[in-house]
Amino acid sequence: MSRVKKIIKRMKVKNELMRQIMGEVLGTFVLLLFGCAAAAQVKTSRETKGQLLSVNMAFSIGVMSAMYLSRAVSGAHLNPAVSLSFCVLGDLAWIKLLPYSLAQTFGAYLASGLVYLIYHDAIMEFSGGVLTVFGPNETASIFATYPTDVVSLQTSFLDQVVGTAMLMLCILPLNDKRNAPAPEALLPPIVATVVLGISMSMSANCGAAINPARDLGPRLFTFMAGWGTEVFTCYDYFFWIPLVAPMVGGVLGSIIYLVFIQWHLPEPEDESESEEFNEQTKVTEDNNKKDEFFHKMSSL
Repeated sequence: MSRVKKIIKRMKVKNELMRQIMGEVLGTFVLLLFGCAAAAQVKTSRETKGQLLSVNMAFSIGVMSAMYLSRAVSGAHLNPAVSLSFCVLGDLAWIKLLPYSLAQTFGAYLASGLVYLIYHDAIMEFSGGVLTVFGPNETASIFATYPTDVVSLQTSFLDQVVGTAMLMLCILPLNDKRNAPAPEALLPPIVATVVLGISMSMSANCGAAINPARDLGPRLFTFMAGWGTEVFTCYDYFFWIPLVAPMVGGVLGSIIYLVFIQWHLPEPEDESESEEFNEQTKVTEDNNKKDEFFHKMSSL
């Protein structure tokens, strides 16, 4: 066992950024594996083995599991929009934004590939061997998000901005020490519940991606796996909406939280002032005890 521990110790990654990248890759992989696998099960079974709620719940469970898995390593952003928002708030160095985003996208890509392997036979049977974005037997929506036919690009953009803004607006107070923060151990299930609420209320228009990596990684995989360029050109080049709109929405939600809530919270007590006050109080109490002692002695 001592030899094994030595080997493990030598394999430990010492570079902090590399550890964080590994955490984001694996965390986003777990998130998308739950979500896309559920979507594949529901789609290929023609909703006999689950419904839309199953997919929403699977993504939420994926969020919770991924946060427990990687939060201590990388913060479990799992989403470039979240990483960008934390950069704006000063909680993440700007130099880490691109590595985090690429890691999250790569994790989503890998998860999509594994889901495709697991459900390959079912996908081929469902689609008749034709991988397409349109029609009753389309299978591209198992992986990436697509709008309904009646929704315009403007509405889709607004939809994603609002959804991601709500995400940041609801999760920022959970870890704000000046507010009423949630217990550390309960953060993942609470965030998962927020994601579930957004998915259940704002997924009809265009799938509630609210996460550029969650959409781009799977879309790149489907492009390379046989669905072709349609995954980018369909619906008037819709693909850029889940990339840009969540970034705008995340920053907007963060600014709204700052302006309406955080700036008006009571200032935290200065530790140095508190220590000085406690020290002065202790000295005063000691002097009072001494005076009381000498007063008793003189009265004897």
